[in-house]
Amino acid sequence: MDINQLVRKNVQALTPYQSARRIGGNGDVWLNANEYPTAPYFELTQQTLNRYPEPQPEAVITRYAEYAGVKPEQLIVSRGADEAIELLMRGFCEPNQDSIIYCPPTYGMYQVSAQTLGIACKVIAQTADWQLDLPAIECNLDNVKLIYVCSPNNPTGNKLNPEDIKALLAMAENRALVVVDEAYIEFSIENSIINWLTDYPHLVILRTLSKAFSLAGLRCGFTIANKPVIDVLQKVIAPYPLAVPVADIASQALSKENIKAMQLHVLNLNHQKDKFIAELNKISLVEQVYPSYANYVLVKFKQSSTVFQQLWQKGIILRDQNKQLSLAGCIRITIGTQAECDAVINALDNLQKTI
Repeated sequence: MDINQLVRKNVQALTPYQSARRIGGNGDVWLNANEYPTAPYFELTQQTLNRYPEPQPEAVITRYAEYAGVKPEQLIVSRGADEAIELLMRGFCEPNQDSIIYCPPTYGMYQVSAQTLGIACKVIAQTADWQLDLPAIECNLDNVKLIYVCSPNNPTGNKLNPEDIKALLAMAENRALVVVDEAYIEFSIENSIINWLTDYPHLVILRTLSKAFSLAGLRCGFTIANKPVIDVLQKVIAPYPLAVPVADIASQALSKENIKAMQLHVLNLNHQKDKFIAELNKISLVEQVYPSYANYVLVKFKQSSTVFQQLWQKGIILRDQNKQLSLAGCIRITIGTQAECDAVINALDNLQKTI
């Protein structure tokens, strides 16, 4: 029996998201997944694994709302921001009827989630300086329910012009939700637009504990919006999205003490990023290091395929971006520890002497 005969046609045609772990590699320096370079330590305090967890863990919701400066009713917590991306589509888009807009080069799961659910994608490429092409978006709003934008943007690292986001919100009023993915916002917290929620009922913010909080393995993310949007998502989310250990650790991570520790780690990492960029700019193989407001840098290399493969073979695993729209010659490098950044610079320095 050919099981593929039973598979939905859109899934048969689907190319899955190529996550860092799916791509694989063997090495000692992993700088391809935008993870924080060191792991925090937590001990479980709840020993209630015989019971189902709270549908929306009160301690997690309350603490994150306080941290973000919003009301608890403006929050829903999910299995990472990836689940939130899909929940919005499930709540607001009619399959085979409605569409989403996303603007590459950007995070690939917006497209993959839509294709999985049978929702059409309108692809509006960013401008040459990686900003929103507002005229093109405005011309393509028919049947669009969700517009996904990412700031700081992954993989480019730039922030979106806030005035452009305001213009996008204006043109989408009474037509679509504007979903701003702020997964990396802690690394440039002054650029958050979370305080705009009062003025824009159709604004949605996505957040996560995966990056600055150093909890990528926990899979804990947040959707922040006005209550009518959250009420819709409550209808379509799984009954128990967060396991007891996840909620336990997340609530600990969101204590005032641990938030202060996270903020100090961010300051240190941003300082490390500045030093790393300065060293990259001394390498002759580097054509350009783009400004970054996140915990990674996008670098355009001469002979980028050779650079990527040579470092890969040395156990330094980076993220090749050559196949992304307008990113020919580019490699994304997560900011690691001092030793990891030094390993990259030393490998590039040695390589430039042989090419």
